[in-house]
Amino acid sequence: MHLRPRPKESRGNHDTMRYTVEQVPALATRLIEQLGRNRTYALLGDLGAGKTTLVAEMCRQLGVTEPTSSPTFSIVNQYRSPNGPVYHLDCYRLNSIQEALDAGLEELFESNEDYPIFVEWPAVVEDLLPEDTVVLRLKHSEDGAYRVIIAPIAPF
Repeated sequence: MHLRPRPKESRGNHDTMRYTVEQVPALATRLIEQLGRNRTYALLGDLGAGKTTLVAEMCRQLGVTEPTSSPTFSIVNQYRSPNGPVYHLDCYRLNSIQEALDAGLEELFESNEDYPIFVEWPAVVEDLLPEDTVVLRLKHSEDGAYRVIIAPIAPF
């Protein structure tokens, strides 16, 4: 699963950072502060890499007070925040771009400057993603003691 290079990726300013679950709030703060609130984030990583955990914390910091969860079966969860909606997509179960279009995802991405969008398993919707989508690559360390994120932000 490879997303085409985005402007943020092609400049070579991605940093690799180790973090623990306890550091997820600081990581979420750094992502929002350095990359912005109202944009699309595409999260790549194996099952259990921490995608949903990171999205949940980012939602919390954006003012979402309701419980968050991965929208594996619904495809899209919409949460309320003081600044408007926050969208969380899980495209794992989509089999084609046509299914994404039928679900109305194209319209959602077209207005992405108005609200944050977090997309897990984004490969099937890659052609719909805005050009300025931020790609976050998450993975486990080999010993499982920490996680790794590759992102266009300054390290801790």
